[in-house]
Amino acid sequence: MNLNSKQRRQAKLLGLTACALLALPASGAMGSDGGIGTGGGGGGGGGGTVAGDKAKLVDGKAIAPASAPTKVKRAIAAANEIVKGKGYCLGGGHQRWKSRCYDCSGTVSYALGKYGARILDAPLPSGSFRSWGKRGKGKWITVYYDSGHMFAKIAGLRLDTSQVSGKGPGWSKNVRAGFANVPKSSARHWRNL
Repeated sequence: MNLNSKQRRQAKLLGLTACALLALPASGAMGSDGGIGTGGGGGGGGGGTVAGDKAKLVDGKAIAPASAPTKVKRAIAAANEIVKGKGYCLGGGHQRWKSRCYDCSGTVSYALGKYGARILDAPLPSGSFRSWGKRGKGKWITVYYDSGHMFAKIAGLRLDTSQVSGKGPGWSKNVRAGFANVPKSSARHWRNL
């Protein structure tokens, strides 16, 4: 069986065995985020999902866990649309959902809004998240904020505009790094998410 380097890397990340590798689709059927395309557009950054309850980071984009609720998969897919390609600009994503660049709260708003989880009616600046949702950590989505910065933890990954690779919105496995800018005590979540 001949696998290209991308297929070998994906198989390793997904923990696939030799038998399972035979079922891998041809490279043209792979999701653009590095996930295996389902053909059904399941909402996870190109349709692919991974086993378990934590998202996986592949080539800078998140692959949603199969067990995640639809709103979480939608949030991940929306965030994947703006990471690695949209730059940072102060106030970016506040006037309208679609923007040429995003700041921290514009990034989180996009993932939670109209094109994402659909749990936010309009983009919010970071300080306004103080009255959004409920206090405390969510199982799947938690936002952390203060008056000057914010980030979201979605299915175990940090969506942020600081301390991520590149300029602008990005994903990171290092959630702890986000607390360099905002307090843990600021955690907010949406209902059962």
